[in-house]
Amino acid sequence: MDTFPNQMLHRLRHLHIGISRSRAALFAVTLIVFGVALGGLNPTPSSTAPAFDRVVDLALPTRTATGAGDTTTAPLAATDQSPWISMKVKSGQTLDTIFRSQGFSVGTLHEILALNDETRSLKTIRPGDEFAFRQAMDGSLEHMRYTLDDERYLMVDMVAGAPSAWIQERQITTEMVETEGSIDSSLFLAGKAAGLSDAMVMKLANIFGWDIDFVLDIRSGDRFFLLYEKVYRDGEYLRDGDVLAATFVNQGDRYQAIRYEADNGPQYYAPDGRHMRKAFLRAPLNFSYISSNFNPKRFHPILKRFKAHNGIDYRAPTGTPVYAAGDGRVTESAYSKFNGNYVFIQHANSIVTKYLHFSKRTVKKGDRVRQGQVIGHVGATGLAQAPHLHYEFVVNGKHRNPRTVSLPAVQPLEKEQLAAFQQHAAPFLTQLSRLESASLYARSE
Repeated sequence: MDTFPNQMLHRLRHLHIGISRSRAALFAVTLIVFGVALGGLNPTPSSTAPAFDRVVDLALPTRTATGAGDTTTAPLAATDQSPWISMKVKSGQTLDTIFRSQGFSVGTLHEILALNDETRSLKTIRPGDEFAFRQAMDGSLEHMRYTLDDERYLMVDMVAGAPSAWIQERQITTEMVETEGSIDSSLFLAGKAAGLSDAMVMKLANIFGWDIDFVLDIRSGDRFFLLYEKVYRDGEYLRDGDVLAATFVNQGDRYQAIRYEADNGPQYYAPDGRHMRKAFLRAPLNFSYISSNFNPKRFHPILKRFKAHNGIDYRAPTGTPVYAAGDGRVTESAYSKFNGNYVFIQHANSIVTKYLHFSKRTVKKGDRVRQGQVIGHVGATGLAQAPHLHYEFVVNGKHRNPRTVSLPAVQPLEKEQLAAFQQHAAPFLTQLSRLESASLYARSE
């Protein structure tokens, strides 16, 4: 797209076409005479510039060397350059094939790869990696740019026929955004209406997922209030960042979480310092619906007799990953004609979790597993009519309803950390309270 000065030049060129040579000459003489009358052909510049005339101070970028030795900075030379040619790596492409397709010397590529560790890593580029190139007047490579991450470019300049590499830092800034939503039918639709991305809705659900079952517990009228980050790079929106604090009101119960970095890294805590994460997942998979609840007196649909159903049947498509509900050790990983492929895990505090009817198991007896680790995939092996996970929660040898059993909490913040956390949390809680009050006031009008 033309800049404003270029547009003006373009219009002036068209205007000039309509003037005859004789009129143009007369016009030029008139300008000269007028200039002499004002004080000669070198007048003092006017203090008032035309509205479209701008003076822009273009600071030359600095570069940081990536070779051995001290880090140095130096301005880049200001030269007329061709535009950047940007591209993303496709499956099967190497930097060698990319260079050949651009008409660049493979010998130059070998020199670049030999410069340092950063350039040597370009031997193993992946699909989706981003490159950009600038050509010299003779078609050879003049500059190359490779996106290392959100904050840095790896730059290569050809100087006197030899490559040099450096790192260009990019300006990353964040701003805090507040939003709210009210649920009519689903959390995702409410999140969309509030301007949230699918990824941000998932972050919100994951924070409160130990307290709220977002498939079964959500009701119309539930509300959420959210403070989160938007990330900008070089002044342009890049992506959503972290959830900083949130309130979720579910069936009249209020849950709040604040992000805080303690010794174990950034985590989410309730206002009193309790960890939002519990020692166990409420449901160990993303399921479609519950096909059979915990029921000690259930009539078995296949055996045609009353038989206690000591767990929950979660219906889900074949292959859906199933996660370890908590940290523990695998005590059984086998197959039987009733259980199909099954896994039992022993946890602390005399708790055992059981997972039945897998299509495939991914752990073996004796393995140590962490909460959230995939231990198998949904199937219909053994005594099962359709793909589902049968999940049991056993405490001291007694079966408990996985949906209602009180889940052990993770150790809360200790006294010294708790004081620092509460000081950190106070302004976020104040802002959430203000946001909720404003929402209630707007509803009452």
